[in-house]
Amino acid sequence: MTAATDTDRALVDRVAKGDRAAVRLLFMRHHARIYRFVARQTGSEMMADDIANEVFLELWRQAPNFEGRSEVSTWLLGIARFKALSLLRKKKEDWIDDEAAAAVPDSADTPEVVTMKEDKAAALRRLIDALAEEHRTVIDLAYYQGQSVTEIAAVLDIPVATVKTRMFYARKKLGEALKAAGYDRGWP
Repeated sequence: MTAATDTDRALVDRVAKGDRAAVRLLFMRHHARIYRFVARQTGSEMMADDIANEVFLELWRQAPNFEGRSEVSTWLLGIARFKALSLLRKKKEDWIDDEAAAAVPDSADTPEVVTMKEDKAAALRRLIDALAEEHRTVIDLAYYQGQSVTEIAAVLDIPVATVKTRMFYARKKLGEALKAAGYDRGWP
């Protein structure tokens, strides 16, 4: 097998044996996805970069323990989610960066500026961000990370039925919110 055709699982096996090139390949394949996921979870690109790099350090340490019960991408997203939640809990009270402060909607915008800002994709993202954390996370994993219900269950360490229930209510709330915002169709 060449590096281009190595499966993620085969690469994790190589990492478990101390192969640094395998870590680099997994990093190239998954870093952007993990970074985007953590950035959406934390609201901070700086935190996302640090956590995404920590995920690959954890991969290096934990590769011998990987049991293959989920896809490697799911396992890495689970590590990322755990690290993001841990860091947010530690820094909840004393952490806010300029990017997070800039993301707070400015109610002083003129109607023209507000109208220019609100295209359908931006409106949907704001509505997703307004959802409860449990609903926002399943939507993010399903639609922005492309994870299946089974993979989401593995990342969140909850039953598949719970994922389906959360997804149902998240879609329902988004549909209602989009309609209330003047969008007749629920999804773009």
